[in-house]
Amino acid sequence: MIDIGAVADDFTGATDLAMALRQQGFRAVVSIEDAALDAAAIGDADAVVVALKTRTAPVPDAVAQSVRAIRALEALGARRYYVKYCSTFDSTPEGNIGPILDAVMEELAEERTVVVPSFPDNGRTVYRGHLFVGDDLLENSPMRHHPLTPMTQSRIRDLLAPQTTRDIHEVPLPVVQAGPLPLREALDTAPAGYAVVDAVSDADLQSIATAVSGWRLVSGGAGLALGMTGPHPDLHDAFAAVRGRRLIVCGSASSRTRAQIAHAAATLPSRKLDVEEVASEPARVLAETLAWIREQDADAIPLVYTVGTPDDVRRGADGNTVAAGIEDLLSALVSRAVAALGVTQVIVAGGETSGSVLRGLGVARLHIGPRIAPGVCWSTADAPGGLLTIALKSGNFGTEDMFTTAWKAIDDVDD
Repeated sequence: MIDIGAVADDFTGATDLAMALRQQGFRAVVSIEDAALDAAAIGDADAVVVALKTRTAPVPDAVAQSVRAIRALEALGARRYYVKYCSTFDSTPEGNIGPILDAVMEELAEERTVVVPSFPDNGRTVYRGHLFVGDDLLENSPMRHHPLTPMTQSRIRDLLAPQTTRDIHEVPLPVVQAGPLPLREALDTAPAGYAVVDAVSDADLQSIATAVSGWRLVSGGAGLALGMTGPHPDLHDAFAAVRGRRLIVCGSASSRTRAQIAHAAATLPSRKLDVEEVASEPARVLAETLAWIREQDADAIPLVYTVGTPDDVRRGADGNTVAAGIEDLLSALVSRAVAALGVTQVIVAGGETSGSVLRGLGVARLHIGPRIAPGVCWSTADAPGGLLTIALKSGNFGTEDMFTTAWKAIDDVDD
């Protein structure tokens, strides 16, 4: 029986959660979408995180995928369940966080759960029910200008209310900091539904996790997992990076990723793809980019990106986003580079792009490896063509120099 079965609304979020669980002593495996989930597939894992691509999917599709994953985890005998969403609560007015939570609550016959997006290590905190990104309210952060899920409010209750008919109440910071026992009493005696719980530090997350350790269902960002205690506190799994050429691809439009691109482009060979050409002549762009990668020295780290400003991701006349074409092209690029150019170590920036790349590679599972930064880690990917070493990075995560320094984490392990 596995201890924790989780569903994550994108692929970077899944590795984010799995890394946090591993850090706390859980042997964690990430299963990609509908990949077979059975005892042989998960081995001795204590926690299984199913990576979905539901953050911006149509609500019915997102709900169906999430419930299907929960049922697969139920079949494995999961003792507890975790619905993971982004620490910036990325969503549209109609969902998908509320509809997914409602559906999972119904599937598990649960009446209440917590809502804990806080991840202090990455500057995400909740105080008086309001979500902060660093010192800024969510609505005043760069997330206000996100091209797909612009966040123009900061109070979690106000964001969640249009997405659910269940009651929503808030648990203030003094109750959290009174300790797990008073917090548990407050949660148990509160109305059924969703409890938005303040948290501004890892100690707060530990208090929350301890208070709800007997609950069957929790929800939050990956930060909540940092308050949990796994069965293997001294876990040190062996990790061997797959040797080969290296590549970085970026589909994210976030300000953090743009800063990382600017930093890396000063020293790494880099190539910006024109979004109009990606939309009109993808085959030519793909062929030329592969030829450019082939021309680089074998020990070089080529950087390919498509978004210089948020304006590069826009809605076209047909109602589709240019982002979809970017994702498809970067997915094809990585697959061809792996198959034909000997690339085996890849960094992918952007949640949607990461999902497309793993789908294109046919990856079934990820085995979590060394930490790069809060919320970002290396992993070994099981792909039909063989093992790969891959890091999936949420657009907003990682230090500015990550694209040049991340490789040290696997070089140090191999040494």
